[in-house]
Amino acid sequence: MNIFGFLKRMMQKTKFLFIFVFAFALNSCGVYNFTGTGKIDAKTFQVNYFQNTAPLIEPGIDRTFTQRLQNLIQDQTNLSLTNSNGDLVYEGEITDYQVSPMTATADQQASQSRLSITVKVKFTNKKKEEDDFEKSFSFYDDFPGNSLPTGAQLTKSLDLIFERITQDVFNASLAKW
Repeated sequence: MNIFGFLKRMMQKTKFLFIFVFAFALNSCGVYNFTGTGKIDAKTFQVNYFQNTAPLIEPGIDRTFTQRLQNLIQDQTNLSLTNSNGDLVYEGEITDYQVSPMTATADQQASQSRLSITVKVKFTNKKKEEDDFEKSFSFYDDFPGNSLPTGAQLTKSLDLIFERITQDVFNASLAKW
């Protein structure tokens, strides 16, 4: 047996192994994508307006949340946004908006406050009804107790809170995390 015969057989085996690994990798790409979503049969999604029914009303956060959820789904999937008859439907309401002191100083002043928001979401998947759910998602942001959640502080807090809540809604509905 010469070295050239050995190398030829090794090349054939290596070629077979390469083809096998490549085919396996292609098959895997069809099931998952970079966002973690599995294979989705839906083509469209709809995000209905999330009304603010919280006891404490902050104007405009309902529109902001609705837009943030729409944008996140558009950015992380190939689904098309529609106003009606979507394959996937997100609807709900902002049920709680609360500012509360978290820690106090020796003279009973708040040294840290917390803005908490809860959003109740009803998700309907018209292509796969077993994926439907209705549940609440909450998150918060802590800020210095000597400031109020207005202006720049409110914007910072809403950015953080809505980023987390919309990602949690996305994960529960499409990523199944």
